Amino acid sequence: MTDWKGMHKNVAHYGDADFSIYLRKAFIKAMGYTDQALDRPIVGIIDTGSDYNACHRNVPDLIEAAKRGVMLAGGIPMAFPVISLQESFSHPTSMYLRNLMALDVEEMIRAQPMDAVILLGGCDKTVPALLMGAASANVPAILLVTGPMSAGSWRGEKIGACTDCRRFWGRYRAGELSREEITEVNDELAPTIGTCGVMGTASTMALAAESLGIMLPEGACTPAVFAERRRLAERTGERAVQIAAEGLTPDKIMTPAAFRNAFRVVLAAGGSTNAIIHLTAIAGRLGIEVDLDRVDEIGREIPVLVDLKPTGQHYMEDLHRAGGLTPLLRQLSPLLELDCLTITGKSLGENVRAARPDWPQTVVRPLENPIHAGGGLAILKGNIAPKGAVIKKAAANAALCRHRGRAVVFENLTDLADRIDSADLDVGPDDILVLRNAGPKGGPGMPEAGYIPIPKKLAQKGVKDMVRISDARMSGTAFGTIVLHITPEAAEGGPLALVENGDVISLDVDARRLELEVDAEELERRRSAARKAPEPVQRGYAFLHFHYVTQADTGCDLAFAIPPYTSRM
Repeated sequence: MTDWKGMHKNVAHYGDADFSIYLRKAFIKAMGYTDQALDRPIVGIIDTGSDYNACHRNVPDLIEAAKRGVMLAGGIPMAFPVISLQESFSHPTSMYLRNLMALDVEEMIRAQPMDAVILLGGCDKTVPALLMGAASANVPAILLVTGPMSAGSWRGEKIGACTDCRRFWGRYRAGELSREEITEVNDELAPTIGTCGVMGTASTMALAAESLGIMLPEGACTPAVFAERRRLAERTGERAVQIAAEGLTPDKIMTPAAFRNAFRVVLAAGGSTNAIIHLTAIAGRLGIEVDLDRVDEIGREIPVLVDLKPTGQHYMEDLHRAGGLTPLLRQLSPLLELDCLTITGKSLGENVRAARPDWPQTVVRPLENPIHAGGGLAILKGNIAPKGAVIKKAAANAALCRHRGRAVVFENLTDLADRIDSADLDVGPDDILVLRNAGPKGGPGMPEAGYIPIPKKLAQKGVKDMVRISDARMSGTAFGTIVLHITPEAAEGGPLALVENGDVISLDVDARRLELEVDAEELERRRSAARKAPEPVQRGYAFLHFHYVTQADTGCDLAFAIPPYTSRM
């Protein structure tokens, strides 16, 4: 039965397979299908549209175009809904719900008859969830993203979500902008539908997915409002029918070598730190172990070549006009594994050679003239982070990348909100802000709270950056000297839980070290004296998340969803 195709696939269990198909056809015919239509290959199209999700507002249009492509290629399209995640409309954080969406995607692919599936989405945690679920189901799958939004303009300055959201909000907190001015800015930050138009997590994961080979070439950068986005959808529908016939499943495309390529592209693009967690989780669903030390090695050899905010100056629409991902792949070609199979049925190298020729542009730099020569991301270790932490080196203040300072500790998100702007807060510009209990369990869901605000009394004196460390995440749109993903997290008993106000912490990004300058005996005394926090009373998904979520170094996935590792990236 597992070899059956189309309407004969994944039948409901009634003890009589022929009756199951007979009953299925009876109900699908209620929607007007003929037997001739139902004999065609079936392509499922995942619908992540929602009235809460402006990033996915064009999903209905893309479904229509993808359906057209499926039918032109001789298939029958079937759209079906799954969870929709929008970053700013997901309490407590979209990361908390990423794994729930991945389970939804996996089980709906398994439950319903389809010979191939189009994974349609775009906002931050959506692409990882789609790829995680598809990797576990391992049905022929192809990704189609919704595309980035266009940039806006405020008083002649080009702006866009969401790096500029944070920059202007920081100016407002510092008293540089009035309430009227910040409201005007708010009207222009997201002037069209689509995902954030800077190198945030959505853009980073779109580029990573195209370099993985699971998306059609030139699929990552085309803006959401462009007609070309709909033409991409049509071509994606056509190709979905073909991969169904070819049996081109995700495990044949997303290999260890393909993940190495994806990490290289993320680093060269100045991509989001979130990509490390997401790529690790996707790889894990395929039994591929991601070694953070290997990621750091790649980071040392790959310069930042893409001049996009927050690392540079441009927006995703500018990268699209510069040729999209292709010019970056051409620059990286000497460092890429070009024989990797892609969704086109051809290798990554063949796709690059077949793409349009490059033309003069200033968004993608040549290898010999990078935006940042020292690597985009760095993996840190030390007695605070035995299993690692990450810093977006390219978005950090070089003067703070080697720094010693006094710890100012915030116990959790509530404590941070209550005290960060207090006039009585004992803090100076050389101190290190420490946030804990904001990791996968402690957050819960590892919220993007690592971008700890500069205390108001320092911001009003002109302080723009400080060293900040936490077991939380940070939006890919953010910037600053910020250490994230400290593992193990405080709620899991990690050493971050032992830091006290006034302790000296040393950061040395070039040496890849993050150390708490407290001797081992004192730390052991603190550990012995610490009280274990009572487990919260939970039910439903919260129970699953708390008891089974893994740490950042293994992708923050649910432990029971990860198969045994069979290879290493």
